[in-house]
Amino acid sequence: MQKIIVFTDIHFVPEGETIIGLDPAARFAQGLAHAQKHHPDAARIVITGDLTHHGTDPEYRRLQAALADVQIPVSLMLGNHDRRAPFRSVFTDAPQTPEGFVQDAIDLDDTRLVLLDTLNEDADDTHSGLLCDDRLDWMEAAIAGAQGRRVILFLHHPPILTGFGGMDWIGLKSRRQLAARLEGHDSVHQIVAGHIHRTIQGGFATGAGNHIPTAIFKSPCHQMPMALGFQDPSLSVDEPGAYGLLLLGPDGIVVHTEDFTLPPADRVCYDTQRG
Repeated sequence: MQKIIVFTDIHFVPEGETIIGLDPAARFAQGLAHAQKHHPDAARIVITGDLTHHGTDPEYRRLQAALADVQIPVSLMLGNHDRRAPFRSVFTDAPQTPEGFVQDAIDLDDTRLVLLDTLNEDADDTHSGLLCDDRLDWMEAAIAGAQGRRVILFLHHPPILTGFGGMDWIGLKSRRQLAARLEGHDSVHQIVAGHIHRTIQGGFATGAGNHIPTAIFKSPCHQMPMALGFQDPSLSVDEPGAYGLLLLGPDGIVVHTEDFTLPPADRVCYDTQRG
């Protein structure tokens, strides 16, 4: 059974800055150390966007230094807080499409990971997400090239409406176009996203009653409070930091989330009466 570790919304800031009093780099380092200690056999770490808070060169260089000694392969994706030119200037080996989008397809034993770029950098509303025709064409070719492998799609912006009206307002604007492209692609078994800073499970409808399981993970740093409705999308709260863990087994994909800032296992009490 193969493992994929998923971080999202790590929001690196310049040295000395914080977000609601939290240091994103310190929280990410704690989560990364926890993930490597408990899952050193993971096949890959995928970080699904919002790598930085301001999309600046110093922030990407700080992230680069944080990843320097990681032994597990790492794939980086872009979110609404990122900017392509500074990212590419630091991570010069990052894969990209001929049109310049940061997308990649990674083959494991029986699974293909398809990483999509939903950054809507040229729009007035840069915090919303977009998959244009070029990106969707590339996605369809990547799915078709899976050669019998099941496919997991990774996006920053979730393709589902979450009930967080403010976040959905700056969500993926091309949900219908994505659904139309995925209709009939039975090889897509799972969608993974971030952006909301909450742990959420849902299903993405692609037509004819089909729903693709969709997992949204929390940030290792600051979270969106449980404030449903049309709330300010900038609301943040200091709740436990987390990362996701995908188990790729012969019978399917199992999704876990790990709140790594909770008390360690040696402080957990055992119920000897539970049978």
